[in-house]
Amino acid sequence: MSQQVLSELSGVFTRIDEETPRRMTTAIVQARRIACHGVGREGLMMRALAMRLMHLGFDVHVVGEVTAPPLNAGDLLIASAGPGDLPTVNALMTVARNAGARIMLITAQPGGKAAQIADDVIVLPAQTMADDGEGSSSLLPMGSVFEIAMLLFFDLIALILRDQTDQTADQMRRRHTNLE
Repeated sequence: MSQQVLSELSGVFTRIDEETPRRMTTAIVQARRIACHGVGREGLMMRALAMRLMHLGFDVHVVGEVTAPPLNAGDLLIASAGPGDLPTVNALMTVARNAGARIMLITAQPGGKAAQIADDVIVLPAQTMADDGEGSSSLLPMGSVFEIAMLLFFDLIALILRDQTDQTADQMRRRHTNLE
């Protein structure tokens, strides 16, 4: 089973457009402030992205946390809607847009309603809950392939950003919390 899962994940990464990492890292570097949002297990992956961006020294926050400041012009909301349309994600993206922030969507369904709201759409072509029914080709349940691909993709983004910002692993490690 593990080989089948690894093969599925490999298939996701071979189908990601080669410009995708550059588009994402450019938007992050250019942002004054970054907020990350997702729901369910996708939300956990968005929190992992926020943590890595914090390790890199970016001004990053998780939507819904009491310390999350407002977004405005020059800021970036990175939101996840793997299935392409999640009402709460769409609503928050609209709020951020109305405040002048740029919107980046992480999704597997670029034809969904959420993509119409976003300024930039990062496509991770993986199974989500939108296409996990009868006849699904994935061994993993529901949106697991998308969620795991998110985590791996975000760590690759962090490595690219580390190089672009001339940081070392030690510099990142020094920003890790000491309150564990």
